[in-house]
Amino acid sequence: MIEIGRIVVKTAGREALRKAVVVDIIDKNYVLITGPPSLNGLKRRRINVGHLEPTGKKLEITRKATDADVLAAAKAANLDAFIKERIKINV
Repeated sequence: MIEIGRIVVKTAGREALRKAVVVDIIDKNYVLITGPPSLNGLKRRRINVGHLEPTGKKLEITRKATDADVLAAAKAANLDAFIKERIKINV
């Protein structure tokens, strides 16, 4: 279910509970994600797929799309506010 353009939630690390967009699939264990930084502060980085939780939303982007392309696709699909908001945990 992890594919290019899929919006995911990071579940580990200092950026846990933030959303990101998958821009490339490196191999079966790693993908390349971006926030983009101008939207939610997440830099482009390689991450283990075990540290991601896919959402039901997807952007129409090409493989290795730039941060500007991802931002434009998010605004066109009206998902920029969805990506920007953090996940809240109810205890």
